Amino acid sequence: MTKRRRFKQTVPLKDRLRAFAEDLRQEASRLPAGPQKDAVLKRARRADTAVHLEEWARSRGLQSPI
Repeated sequence: MTKRRRFKQTVPLKDRLRAFAEDLRQEASRLPAGPQKDAVLKRARRADTAVHLEEWARSRGLQSPI
């Protein structure tokens, strides 16, 4: 059985997602209007949504269900 390669992330998920979304927006700015640009912008919006969800999930305001 092969062992899984594990490594510790040095940059928090929130920061990686924000950088990914910014890179996508820069890529979209270089593309002409059309379906490809729309798809890239959609991925950027999804990354932003993931950042918001991650912040919400880690917020202190959440109460445990127990």
